[in-house]
Formats: sequence, structure tokens, C-alpha cells
Amino acid sequence: MQRVMCGGTSNEKPATPELQQLADSMKSAIEEATKKKYDVFVVKSYKIQTVAGTNYFIKIHVGGDDYVHARVFEPLPCSKDERSVHGVLENKSQHDELVYF
Repeated sequence: MQRVMCGGTSNEKPATPELQQLADSMKSAIEEATKKKYDVFVVKSYKIQTVAGTNYFIKIHVGGDDYVHARVFEPLPCSKDERSVHGVLENKSQHDELVYF
């Protein structure tokens, strides 16, 4: 039986300059999570999930055939919290689907 989540994710969308900017602002946190440095760091696509803020699931090309999927949480503007990385999946490929994690 498949579980349906409240506040499910959007369809996968092509990268935008704004999403690249968001990913760039979180690059050091993503590198810290993977314990790697990336010379290539290009957003290819993303999904969003609206919760008490927004989860961004971002597919990032990091060189060669390698991709990472990052989940970045951006809290509501009224909160005093800052955006943060809530997870990173490594060893992904161009064809791996972005899924909730």
C-alpha cells in the first residue's frame, strides 16, 4: 500500500536562476554534509514542498556523471530561523528521480 503524504512535493521543474542562487548559498553546507568540495555545482531541476516554510529538493550536477540531491528548508519569513540543509543524497545520476527524503 502506497502512503500519500500531506503536503506532497510538486512535479519536477527545470532549474531557474533563483534556484541556482539558493543552492549556491547552501553550497558550503552541502559540501560539509558530503565531506567533498565541488568545482562543478549546477542545479538541473527541483521540486518543492510547502510545509511550515518550503522544502526544496534540488538535483545538482557536481561533475562528470555525478549528481547530488539536496533538501533545503526555507522557513516562513515571519520566523527568525535561517534556511538550512536538511539532507543530501550522494551517488545520484542524471536520470535519478527527485523523491522525498
